[in-house]
This record gives sequence, structure tokens and C-alpha cells, in this order.
Amino acid sequence: MTSHVTHLWRILKWGRTLARHGALRGIERDVNTPAPVRRIARIARFGARVPQQARYAEAFQAIGPAAIKLGQMLATRPDLVGEEPAHDLLSLQDSLPPVPFAEIRAQVERSFGQPLEKLFTRFDEEAVGAASIAQVHRAVTAEGREVAVKVVRPGVEDRFARDIETYQWAAAHLEALGGEVARLRPRLVIENLKRWTARELDLRREAASASELSEAMAGVEGYFVPGIDWDRTSGRVMTLDWIDGTKISNRQALVEQGQDLKVIAARLVNTFLRQAIAEGYFHADMHQGNLFVTADGSIAAIDFGIMGRIDRKARQWLAEILYGLITGNYRRVAEIHFEAQYVPAHHDVAEFATALRAVGEPMRGKPVSELSVGQMLDGLFAITRDFDMQTQPHLLLLQKTMVMVEGVATMLDPSINMWDVSGPFVKEWLRDELGPEARAADAILGGTALLARLPSLLQRIDEAFPQKGGAPPLPPLPPVDLVWNQRRAGMKALSYGLVALVSAVVGAGVMVLLH
Repeated sequence: MTSHVTHLWRILKWGRTLARHGALRGIERDVNTPAPVRRIARIARFGARVPQQARYAEAFQAIGPAAIKLGQMLATRPDLVGEEPAHDLLSLQDSLPPVPFAEIRAQVERSFGQPLEKLFTRFDEEAVGAASIAQVHRAVTAEGREVAVKVVRPGVEDRFARDIETYQWAAAHLEALGGEVARLRPRLVIENLKRWTARELDLRREAASASELSEAMAGVEGYFVPGIDWDRTSGRVMTLDWIDGTKISNRQALVEQGQDLKVIAARLVNTFLRQAIAEGYFHADMHQGNLFVTADGSIAAIDFGIMGRIDRKARQWLAEILYGLITGNYRRVAEIHFEAQYVPAHHDVAEFATALRAVGEPMRGKPVSELSVGQMLDGLFAITRDFDMQTQPHLLLLQKTMVMVEGVATMLDPSINMWDVSGPFVKEWLRDELGPEARAADAILGGTALLARLPSLLQRIDEAFPQKGGAPPLPPLPPVDLVWNQRRAGMKALSYGLVALVSAVVGAGVMVLLH
């Protein structure tokens, strides 16, 4: 097990890197930062040349691969890191220099136990893309199939495991400090990061995700998922069809090709809604580098290492929330938040509805270009604080992807009205899912399932409450203080001061990581 000193040393080293990029300034200015943490942040930047403009993305890039993934996640959490850092982190690109081809060749040959030439008739030595976890090469299979081959960087699993262990340690100590930080649940943020990166590190799971998404979207016109070559796919190598298309970020090239950018932007929004709301399974890494436009205007997606799932009940709540915001039915939106237990029951539904109206009304009917993102975020964060709303980890991926999709759609069509584009789809889905026919079908299925479970339920009740035997019931026993419990309590009192001091220092170092 890694020692506390090692964890703390890593955090302080990363904090020094953040300081040199001016990324600790926000900690000192945040009123919610505990005083000991603020003092440690000042120590971390002592003697460092701090730029006038903080460069958060560059700082995380300099720290390393795991920090890049953490930074991309924190880009969707302005409530945790602040609006300015989150906006800067959106530009964080998961791009690193490729490893030498000799290492890639060895990785492929180890995975399949045969020479590279037996698997591929052509394998380009120069990578077409290299990120923190893997890099991609263009190739042609022995059967003449043109493919992209994704190969995990040698040794990257150990480095991620080491860094994420320290993130977990840091988040646990930070959350133990209590207050506003505890409400934001940093431990769950890091646990989600750990699960997501574990999926990305196993390319068999990524291949399975691509296959599942392809089946779910098979009937959707204008959306394409490349096929998987399962014979040339393993835990560290994935082979899939090569995509001939233009990166969706190359707006000028799309215009020159005569593509209708308004149609592509609307298609992107609606295909995402189809995945998230209708299927409950969505591509959760839909940034500009992972989306292409083919000659016929279809959107082709790549990189399926991060996928999101939402159960049916949560999707119904989500759809009703979106439709309520679109139509201005804030009362229903508030009720759903209470039904889903996103808001503690001791708050007032009507007051929450009024708070939502204050944020939602200024946005309704306006294109994205006319919205003040800062004003909207300030309003939403005030609501979460005032109504004691905790972070919902199962919705973090959805939030992250929604930010990405809106950004890409706005780049394609700056005048897009997200409410108008998404409204018809959400309305139709709600009609199908919450209409009389759907409710009747749910009641029948639920009743049938309950009847099927009834025999086992009665058996468990009988086992839990058997008939009384011949012996009389035992009398209640009074509690007795044990000697070793008292001794333990005394030791706890003696060590309390030392624990408090260490916690303050450790928590201060932890704040360096999350800001």
C-alpha cells in the first residue's frame, strides 16, 4: 500500500506544476476554500513565476496522462472548479507524442502471438493520432479490408493506477474536511474517473461498446458506427473499419463540400438525444476530434472508450425535466426533482419551482449565441447550494456529453436554438413512454412480475418469521461498558490533536489537485 508521505509528495509536486501555470489563484480567492488549504496553496506557488492569465489546460497537460483525463472531467464541473477554469479546461486536448513504432509492433505481436505481417498486408508506421491511453495507425488486413488499428501505450496501465490511487486518497481527505466541498462529493467524482479509464484501458470493452451502439442506432438515418474486426481485437489492440470523412471540426472544409451545417448540427443533437433518452446508452466522448462527416452528410463516430448508461426511470425524469424547461412548466420540473430525491424533502416544491423559473425564463426561445453562460451557471449553482442538492454521479457523464454536443452544434450553426431542435424529439418520446398505452403496458408487466415473485416472497417471510418454539423469549440484555472500549476512547482523545493537524495539512494539499 502506498504511504501517506508518497501521496502527499505527489500532490505537492503536481501542485507546484499548477502554480507555475497560475492555476492555484482560484483556490486563494474562493470563499469556500478552508483557511489551511488557502495557506498551502500560497506555499505551493512561493517563488514560482506565475503568469497573469491562468493556463489550466496547459497545467494538466504538463502533469501527465491521468491528469489529462481528470482535467477533461473537471471541465464539466464548474460547480467544483469554478467557471473560468472549467471553460479553459474545455480546450484540453488528449494529444501526446506517439511512442516509437517498434514498441507498437511488439505490443500487437504479443497480443496475437504472431508476426505483424501475417495480420496486415500494410501497417503505417506513422500514427494518425496519439492520446494518453492509446495511439491509432492506418492498416490493411490480409483480406484487403482498410482499417484503423488502435494500440494501448505500453506501461500506461501502471501509471494510471498509481495516479488514480493518489486521486482517491486526496479526494477522501478533502471530503473529510466537510462543508461545501463535501456536498460536491469529490470521492464519487474520482470513482467515476477510475471506472471510465478502466473501460478505456481494455479495448475489448471498447469494441463491445461500439458494437452495442451500432445495434442501437441501426435504424437511425445519418449516423454511422464503424464495424469491428473481432479477429484482430484484444485487450490491448482494437481493429475497426477506416472512416473516409472530414473531421466535424473542419468547418471550412465542410462548407466547401456543400454540406448543410444546420442540418448536421440538428442531426448531432437529435442523435445524442436518441441515444441518451430513447436507448439509455450513449457515446459519452462526443468532442470534435471523435466525430466525422461523410460525403453523404452522415455523422460517423469513433472512440467508444467512454460510454454512459441511464435507466428507464431516470430517462423519464430527464425527458420530463427537459420538456418542462422547454415549455416553461417549472412546477412539474420541480416536482420531478423531489420525486427523484435530487432535492431533500424538507424544502418547498413551490419555492424550488420559482428558483428554476428565475434561471429558465431568460434562456427560453433564444439561440445559444445570445445566452450568457456565466449568468446561467451562477443561477444554477446558487440553486444547488440553496436547496442542498448533492452531485448525482450517475448523471455526470450525461452532463459532460451535453456540454460537448452543444459546443459542437454551436460551432456548426452559431444560431442554433437548442430548445427548438430538441423539443419535437422529447415531446414524441414522452408521448410514447408516458401515454395511456405505455402506462397500461407497464402496469400489466409490473403486475405479472409481482405475481411471479409472490411464492418466493411468501417463503422468505416464513423463513424470517418462523413459528414460536417451546422456549420462552429471551430477556433484553442491558449494555455494559467494556474495559477495552474505555481504553480505546482514551487513546482516541490523546491522539485527536495530532489527527486534526495532519488532516488540515493533507486537506490543504488535496485542494491543490482539484483546483
